[in-house]
Amino acid sequence: MQNEKNYFRVVFVLLSLITVTIILWNTYIFFNELKENESNKMELFAKAYAELLRDDLDTNVPELTLQIITSNKNTPRILYNYEADDYDLSEDLKRFQNDRAKIEDLIEKFQTQYQPIDVTYEDEVYATIYYGNSKIINKLKYYPAAILIMILLFVGVVYFFFRTRKAAEQNRLWAGMAKETAHQIGTPLSSLIGWTEILKSEQTNPEYINEMEKDIFRLQTITDRFSKVGSLPVLNRKDVVSETIKSFDYLKARSSKLIEFELEIPDEPIYVKLNKQLYSWAIENLVKNAIDAMKGKGKVTITIQKNTKTVSILITDTGKGIPKKSFKTIFKPGYTTKKRGWGLGLSLTKRIIEDYHNGKIKVKQSEKGVGSTFQILLGLEE
Repeated sequence: MQNEKNYFRVVFVLLSLITVTIILWNTYIFFNELKENESNKMELFAKAYAELLRDDLDTNVPELTLQIITSNKNTPRILYNYEADDYDLSEDLKRFQNDRAKIEDLIEKFQTQYQPIDVTYEDEVYATIYYGNSKIINKLKYYPAAILIMILLFVGVVYFFFRTRKAAEQNRLWAGMAKETAHQIGTPLSSLIGWTEILKSEQTNPEYINEMEKDIFRLQTITDRFSKVGSLPVLNRKDVVSETIKSFDYLKARSSKLIEFELEIPDEPIYVKLNKQLYSWAIENLVKNAIDAMKGKGKVTITIQKNTKTVSILITDTGKGIPKKSFKTIFKPGYTTKKRGWGLGLSLTKRIIEDYHNGKIKVKQSEKGVGSTFQILLGLEE
């Protein structure tokens, strides 16, 4: 299936290139034909002007000669008369009649477009005609660029369509997997709740039951998280400091003693729009990622800083660090440096923070062998 998709992509690209080549080649031929017609027209104009130099036609100019001279209105033209030492300009250039510097600039420009034509009579040059591209030719010069822009826009629209479609398919897959996971966890979870009630009636040690209930509550939280993937979560005004502390305490209690935890937070509450289940999931993913980067031994620091319009949550580890080229790649689904795992943790975290909370998440800094710092930015709620 993937090979078929790649085949169609290659065919599409080749057909696009062939189409563009044909259009450009035909445009080039048409452009040169127009320029040749322009040259022939001006050659005819020069011959008609030469007829006016004949003394015996001063009072009786043929109608065809006058028609050729007066009908040439589309080509910008400058005729320099050597005997009168004066310029005769076409109608579209009459506004420069008294601006000799501008006329000389135009002559220089016209000479790059066409070879000037000398008006001769009896082997003597009486005048020289300088001419440039007509409006039609000037417009045609930009036609290939316009075609290319249209093709690029078309390709961009097609690419955006398929990209959006692919993203929608991925979103449906995410939602489907998450809801199925929540459903699968729900069945044994209900059974565990029933068993705790039986154990209570059997006079089992309350401490054991208390710990079991904590883990059951944890499983219920996880189920609730997965059930929210794919649907728009409800955001409430919450104190991000207290919610972070809850996640911090939970992770600290269930992590190895080789991991040192440090919390740097302000004394006062900081309110933001938050879904506490999803936010705690994001924090846990980042902390677990940090623990993996340290290979189970090191220090994790969570810092909360209040800014003018945002609150910054920083998760710093003393792990192996992240290459700068991977700062954005690590948030893509499937990216992982571990032998086991699907590489969905950071991708899901980015989705929770940016798509559901309208925040930002990034690798703020990282140094090989020193550690990394992830930053979450959330908007303040007054």
